[in-house]
Amino acid sequence: MFVFAVSCEQSDKNKETSTKVPEKLVLTEENAKVIFALPTHCLTVEYPNKMGEVLGSAADLKTPKVLRPIFYGCFDWHSSVHGYWSIVRLLKMYPELDAAGTVRQQLKAHITKENLSVELAFFNDKNNLSFERTYGWAWLMKLQQELLSWEDPDAKQWASVLQPLADLLSKRTQAYLTKLVYPIRTGQHENTAFSLTLMYEYAEAMGDHDLLNAIKTNSLRLFENDKNCDLAYEPSGSDFLSPCLEEAYLMSKVLAKDEYKTWLLNFMPVLFEKQVDLLQPGIVSDRTDGKLVHLDGLNFSRANCLYGIGRVIPELQATLVPLANQHIEFSLKNISNDDYMGSHWLGTFALLALSNPSQ
Repeated sequence: MFVFAVSCEQSDKNKETSTKVPEKLVLTEENAKVIFALPTHCLTVEYPNKMGEVLGSAADLKTPKVLRPIFYGCFDWHSSVHGYWSIVRLLKMYPELDAAGTVRQQLKAHITKENLSVELAFFNDKNNLSFERTYGWAWLMKLQQELLSWEDPDAKQWASVLQPLADLLSKRTQAYLTKLVYPIRTGQHENTAFSLTLMYEYAEAMGDHDLLNAIKTNSLRLFENDKNCDLAYEPSGSDFLSPCLEEAYLMSKVLAKDEYKTWLLNFMPVLFEKQVDLLQPGIVSDRTDGKLVHLDGLNFSRANCLYGIGRVIPELQATLVPLANQHIEFSLKNISNDDYMGSHWLGTFALLALSNPSQ
């Protein structure tokens, strides 16, 4: 059972002199326990597994654990990566979740230089240079950011191990952006804006100035002239990202506040018209279907965007924060171990919405 808690971004003193800011839902210890159980359960679950690589010959037919000795669990590579992110994020907030040190020992066994060398070899295989581009790359950077910002000796060691992969993916992202003539606006993994948002946060926090400049420059090139994104076309049947909101959230980071407000008025005027009835939570008809269950994730990712947009434009919070809360409440009760198609990844998106440190 999830227990909801709320907090207000304004101080009591500010409340006395201004309009009260609606309260966002935030992570509670009970939420954390439920979410923590999901990736810790599946990090070593090798099958079922969606491999996703290109085979160059019969010699490439290897098991997930042989090919990816760190990130082989949780159904696919990117879910394993953001499962690690969830674990690290929660251990920083609630260290008592691993009081016995069992999960820590598991991470020590997995995140080693020897295992990383195997992972790097896979990414350097000529047939798989674009493997997990850019979604998985972005989550690897977010994991690295979480590790580097944790004042913990083990975390520093794990970050040292993973840094070569983060550096490789940073360089590949920069090169890829120069070739990306058009953004990818899908509501699934390939969405350009979602990945660039995660990467921006990593680059800004870690001082990767080349990556940060590449994201800023190319985000403006790809998105600055967009207008009138129509929420009436969302969602598609298996979306877990909102094309409109992900782009709007990314640009809230790239543009200065005044510039962003002007851009958003042109891009999503509906937000200023308070027509929130266009954004109803996505409904999942079958949680055993790996694609249909995406819509629970959509509700969490929408909420994360709505919170982020409201943080930059406070006048919209009275509309956007309750709408974000509604989306979270609609799907939070559905996070459980009942079916692997949802349990291996949904907790990450709930955690991002409820405890995003950049908001």
